[in-house]
Amino acid sequence: MNLPEQPSTFRPPTESERPWWWRLENAAGEEVGVEGDLGAERFSNQSDAESWVGEVFAELAAAGVDAVTLFELDRRVYGPMSLHP
Repeated sequence: MNLPEQPSTFRPPTESERPWWWRLENAAGEEVGVEGDLGAERFSNQSDAESWVGEVFAELAAAGVDAVTLFELDRRVYGPMSLHP
């Protein structure tokens, strides 16, 4: 008996499963990349995305990020929001 192939439980989530993400920007409003996990985080809801940026904003600023803009898939929700006082 052949069973259908099961998806891997360790597969990365799809964009539709985690549609919320932050665009990381420099002072000119251009998108910037950040090494490591900080630049690739995606979230299943707005609250998780906002909590995350509240926890890591100092690390993002230290990595050269000046502002962030929140997106749900391709829809801009708000921003840019400065990471500086």
